[in-house]
Amino acid sequence: MEFTRLNAPTLKELFIEQLENLILSGKLAIGEKLPSERELAESMHISRSVVNAGLSEIADKGFLEIIPRSGTYVADFHKKGKLDTLVSIMKFNGGTLPDADILSILQIRKVLTALALELAIPKITDDEIKQLFKCSAQLDKTNDCAKAANIVFEFDHLLCVFSGNTLLPLIFYSFKAPNTTLFERFFRLHGFDAMRRRTDALCVAIRARDLETAKEVLASSIEETISGSTKIYR
Repeated sequence: MEFTRLNAPTLKELFIEQLENLILSGKLAIGEKLPSERELAESMHISRSVVNAGLSEIADKGFLEIIPRSGTYVADFHKKGKLDTLVSIMKFNGGTLPDADILSILQIRKVLTALALELAIPKITDDEIKQLFKCSAQLDKTNDCAKAANIVFEFDHLLCVFSGNTLLPLIFYSFKAPNTTLFERFFRLHGFDAMRRRTDALCVAIRARDLETAKEVLASSIEETISGSTKIYR
């Protein structure tokens, strides 16, 4: 048997995790001022360099606001956060998200994928269509939830690449972590048939250069995961 190498977290990683958990749990309230770096270092028995680097990273995620000559304050991360913030929220919640955040991710995914279809279908090549069919076939062959989630993400990411818009695949890829986590959970709850039908139907519509049917398939499949019998919600 082959064992996976274990890596212990660094002091900075432990510091970041503890502070983020305090913020996400509400124990550190939005607007609250943190102790000085020296006080934090002394109370947690770590160096000031670890505290300084950790605070900078947490602030970059939108959890903190560092104001020169004033101090460090807990920020409203829902307004000032980024995708790294979302990943931290997921970790705090054991890999899941509140329903409102799940709905928001699916809505963004729907907008980006619909735009990809609109741009790609009029110009997509036969070779690109073959790549989509090949990706869809991989989904038909796996019963592994994590692999299936990555395949679905790769299928939609290919659509973004084939759109010709240089920013679309970059924006879509930045959502990879929350997307794959959500769809891995979807496959565990509901199996693989619904998503297999979705990718197969999209391939057929794209091959026919039928934008309207492709958008209908996309809309119905996203709506099903948002509010239907196979929804991602708890």
